Amino acid sequence: MSWTHSQRTGRLSRAVIRYLAVLLISLPGVCLAASPRCASWPTNMALVHLKNADITDPTKIDESKTKAVRLASEKVGKDLYRQVYDITFYEKTGSKVEVITSSEASNEECSMSGVDVFVVSRRLGGH
Repeated sequence: MSWTHSQRTGRLSRAVIRYLAVLLISLPGVCLAASPRCASWPTNMALVHLKNADITDPTKIDESKTKAVRLASEKVGKDLYRQVYDITFYEKTGSKVEVITSSEASNEECSMSGVDVFVVSRRLGGH
């Protein structure tokens, strides 16, 4: 039996489509195994630490402008990650308070440790 060019191309196309379908179906599982996105825990704890240090107060913060950027996430154990965030709070007056946080998180729980908070007093270089 001899295959025509269009029959070979059709079979190849179906095989590629099947392969892509399997790949796309498996992607959510791959994504779940990735480092957790846990910005809320260090953001909330940083605000508590800032209030306790009399640096700012939650009532002064414009929450809609708060920005948390994950700088690093290092796997330190089975489903345990050390995460570092750069968090900027904007007060309603327009002034801002920037902190760097370090904490541990897992895919099950963002609060696997306390949160170390470092207040950024000044940025040098960069932007």
